[in-house]
Amino acid sequence: MKVEIWSDYVCPFCYIGKKKFEAALEKFAHKDKIETTFRSFELDPGADSNSNVSTFSMLASKYGMSIEQAKASTVSVAQQAAAVGLAFRFEGTVETNTFDAHRMVHFAAGHGKDKELSERLFKAHFTDGINIGQRERLIELCAEVGLPADEAAAALQSGLHADVVREEEEEGSRLGIRGVPFYVIDRKYAVSGAQSPEVFLDALNKAWEEKYPTLVQVEAGNPDAMCADGVCAPKREPQS
Repeated sequence: MKVEIWSDYVCPFCYIGKKKFEAALEKFAHKDKIETTFRSFELDPGADSNSNVSTFSMLASKYGMSIEQAKASTVSVAQQAAAVGLAFRFEGTVETNTFDAHRMVHFAAGHGKDKELSERLFKAHFTDGINIGQRERLIELCAEVGLPADEAAAALQSGLHADVVREEEEEGSRLGIRGVPFYVIDRKYAVSGAQSPEVFLDALNKAWEEKYPTLVQVEAGNPDAMCADGVCAPKREPQS
């Protein structure tokens, strides 16, 4: 069963939601049958990768508040992050463009490292204060998760996967996604926002039950058969 996650690496609730979804997945009986894929979404496609504008300054400008008010507005978010084991340090985060970061996750997927790079990008932005919009930093982060730095640099230079990022953003728009995180389960169920693990688990169970309806075992005949609607078949584990 496939779970697609539209998110952005400078979105605090995307990181918090990621941890809550992972907690739900650990409790899901069929977790080894779940394929998780990250989809691209940019909160601010026009952001400058080299602006180095602090998150506090960005919030103050966007919402017409003082720097102190902007700092106060992040306290609750940092507390929610801490509750799931994350250390958010907003004093070190900067506004930046994430287009190249999304491209590099697709590059990493080709090496089986997309989940590792996604996690590293979130941590780099929210905990380590690294500008993940700058290409030299992206190359370093790729190398940290075991990707070849020279290939990462070449991919960035060539524009590799730019079309994929745009296609995913357009697809998200067609699906009606206006904010992130947004989880699409088997193209049947959707969960919006950093919901509780219980909400995610309930959605996973419902989607699984719809895809693989529970069969009722009968005592008569073959005890190893599973029967539904008058038809019996040997027990088997469904494929994802």
